[in-house]
Amino acid sequence: MKTLYIVLFCFLFCPLLSVGQELTGPKLLNRAIEYHDPNGTWKTFKGKLSITMKTPDKSNRISDIILDLPEKYFSLTVKKDGDITEQTLHKEKCELALNGNTSLSPKDIKNHRLTCDRTKMMKDYYTYLYGLPMKLRDPGTHVAPKVYPKHFRGKDYLAIKVTYDESVGKDTWYFYFDPETYAMEIYQFFHDERKNDGEFIILNGIEEVQGIKMPKTRAWYFNKDDKYLGTDILTKTSSL
Repeated sequence: MKTLYIVLFCFLFCPLLSVGQELTGPKLLNRAIEYHDPNGTWKTFKGKLSITMKTPDKSNRISDIILDLPEKYFSLTVKKDGDITEQTLHKEKCELALNGNTSLSPKDIKNHRLTCDRTKMMKDYYTYLYGLPMKLRDPGTHVAPKVYPKHFRGKDYLAIKVTYDESVGKDTWYFYFDPETYAMEIYQFFHDERKNDGEFIILNGIEEVQGIKMPKTRAWYFNKDDKYLGTDILTKTSSL
């Protein structure tokens, strides 16, 4: 019986382990980028993204985003619960508005978190998530040399571990790729990996935007108990 278990283990996992041993983390990242951005378009991306965020027991949030990376331009318009917030960042110039009004009260600023610091954070957030896995080549990003064979929710993956300079980010991330196509299908982050905190995000579907394969949906869960947090859906895209 023990011999049978060994045979079954090798049949299921040895091919994946073999591939993982041949690849390094940076080489796996290169293959993933070749899949998602075969023409190297991301660095000159100019486009519009519309995203619907669905969360349990809450109304939907609709976010319209404009990204012009060469011009360092970012715009975020959010519609939720009858209000429309607008945040724009063009190089160092920041503009904020609520329902078309740029004169914001302290209450408006607090309730809608309308600050230039938060606008910069949202720019980094959306640029990072929709620029993956290409953003893993950014300065201050460290891809571990080892490739990690992972089995998650009934499927085998090849994963890379990513850490950052402290000035960039403090979390530890893992990115899971299909072992045949190298499509990115899951990512996961920990504030402290020993505590199994943080979240994992399952990607489904592909939306091709200017030759870049972006995830159609992202579903978010807590690592510690698999609690479902919400799903964002890329509902519309266009070029500038």
